[in-house]
Amino acid sequence: MTFPDRHTRVLVVGGGQAGLAAGYYLRRAGLDFAILDAARHPGGAWQHYWESLRLFSPAAFSSLPGRPMPHQPGHEYPDAAHVVRYLAEYEERYELPVHRPVDVTGVESAPDGLIALTSHGTWRADAVIFATGSWQRPFTPYVPGQRDFAGRQLHTHHYRTASGFAGQRVLVVGGGNSGAQIAADLADVATVRWVTRRPPHFLPDAIDGRALFELATRRVNAAEHGEQHGGVASLGDIVATGPVRRARDSGLLAAHPMFERLTPSGPVWGDGSTFDCDTIIWCTGFRPDLAATRPLDLSRVNGHIPTDGTRTLADPRIHLLGYGDWTGPASATLIGVGRTARSAVQEIKTLLG
Repeated sequence: MTFPDRHTRVLVVGGGQAGLAAGYYLRRAGLDFAILDAARHPGGAWQHYWESLRLFSPAAFSSLPGRPMPHQPGHEYPDAAHVVRYLAEYEERYELPVHRPVDVTGVESAPDGLIALTSHGTWRADAVIFATGSWQRPFTPYVPGQRDFAGRQLHTHHYRTASGFAGQRVLVVGGGNSGAQIAADLADVATVRWVTRRPPHFLPDAIDGRALFELATRRVNAAEHGEQHGGVASLGDIVATGPVRRARDSGLLAAHPMFERLTPSGPVWGDGSTFDCDTIIWCTGFRPDLAATRPLDLSRVNGHIPTDGTRTLADPRIHLLGYGDWTGPASATLIGVGRTARSAVQEIKTLLG
């Protein structure tokens, strides 16, 4: 099938929370724009998360710009399905021009602008906002003997529910929030050993996403005035959600140090101890999904494209939105992405005159 070439002033690649926040401010700025989303349905990565996942904050503190997230009856902290419904309603409410499913395979520079090559033809634009997130690029570190392990290996990306692991011996690898939450989710149905590279540092039980966002905001304000602020890291790095607290307090969430290698039956530690297991779940994070930027030949430093805020240093027409602190404090969160989306659109509007 042949698709006609299309043109817009600003092209947003990605229709999850960051792409929708960008769309909100582009609409307010009066700029012609389009959002291309590879997914078949709205909801971004939230439609793929595990069933027990809940937000770190109440609905009122988990909203995109312009529209508060409604309360989920019976739950102070909404689940992923509630977020998916909210995002779907958000793009409908603001009549955001989301085209899906459209895969963007590459963005190239041309004398008269930028060209996006997609599964549904070519789009031409004057500026491009990448808001693709990282869900499609799960990262698994190399461990000696990894290919020898005879059991099942999967990543956070593939985990959905604890029921499929009932009665198993499961090794959960990773000291972040996903590792703690999945280990806690499995604790009641499986024999779990949680492994982290360094001892886990739980945030105080009273801390949730509201406080995290406030701390991130204070850190930004301090940096703008040349001052230092410890931010979230000064308190801890794992949010003690209800299930995590219960598993921790009952002794089911004790972390073990990282092992040295894998054998067909499981991990081996430096002191010779072992843990025979059926499954390994790698909760080891993700990498930014920015393969479509390769034709632009943007340089990378330590794996990241250098930016000033969201704007890439190599090309002011290209902005990266929602990839974490690298492109704006708390920009990978629902409540935090609005700040950087607004500044990105302001810069683009100024650039385009």
